[in-house]
Amino acid sequence: MSGHSRWSKLKHSKGATDIKKGALRTKLGHLITIAARVGGGDPEANFKLRLAIEKAKKANLPKDNIARAIKRGTGELAGEKIEEVLYEAFGPGGSVIVIEALTDNKNRTLGSLRRIFNKYGGKLGEQNSVLWMFERKGIIRIVLDMDDEKKQDIQLKVIEAGAQDISEEDDELVIYTSPEYLEKVKKDLEKQGIEVDYAEVEWFAKDLISISEQAQKKVDSIFEELDDEPDVSDYYTNIK
Repeated sequence: MSGHSRWSKLKHSKGATDIKKGALRTKLGHLITIAARVGGGDPEANFKLRLAIEKAKKANLPKDNIARAIKRGTGELAGEKIEEVLYEAFGPGGSVIVIEALTDNKNRTLGSLRRIFNKYGGKLGEQNSVLWMFERKGIIRIVLDMDDEKKQDIQLKVIEAGAQDISEEDDELVIYTSPEYLEKVKKDLEKQGIEVDYAEVEWFAKDLISISEQAQKKVDSIFEELDDEPDVSDYYTNIK
């Protein structure tokens, strides 16, 4: 089982410094603003906001930017109305992609995404044309700088806390939960003094596919353009 979120794979692929800084800051600011608008400006009481702030700090977003984004969400600062929008798309080689966007202009975002997919032989789909192939899961990543005994101890404890599955990917221990148990499992780990490298609720493809090298090149080009699109907050695919 492997996640295909751009954020969770960021440091293993391009790295934050390779993404246009303006686009990255826009994405992070919008994530914080939406979270604060929905659940309030206190990260201790708003888990979604806390995750967004942690993500922003890892990408070195300045504290002033974080504070302004929170105030825009709570209404203390005037700003454009940001909406969460989910798009579904068919990519080259039988791939499918779910795109999460945060935008103040849905027509602009729709036009940009349509241009990107048409350019590389893909197309946007109708509502639920793709989403039925995915499910929501919580995911936590921990860097594996521990001995086997400690690792086994963590695995037992996170299962007791509500984790559904555990795997090892590269240099990380990856823990999967139902969306409603993500906060509990993360808190339990932190109480044990274990640093959580990444935590988020993501879309996971129920079945993964392999595609040709030629199709993969086109998909990679789509992903590069989605990375640079300020309105796109994340995307997920069914490619292995």
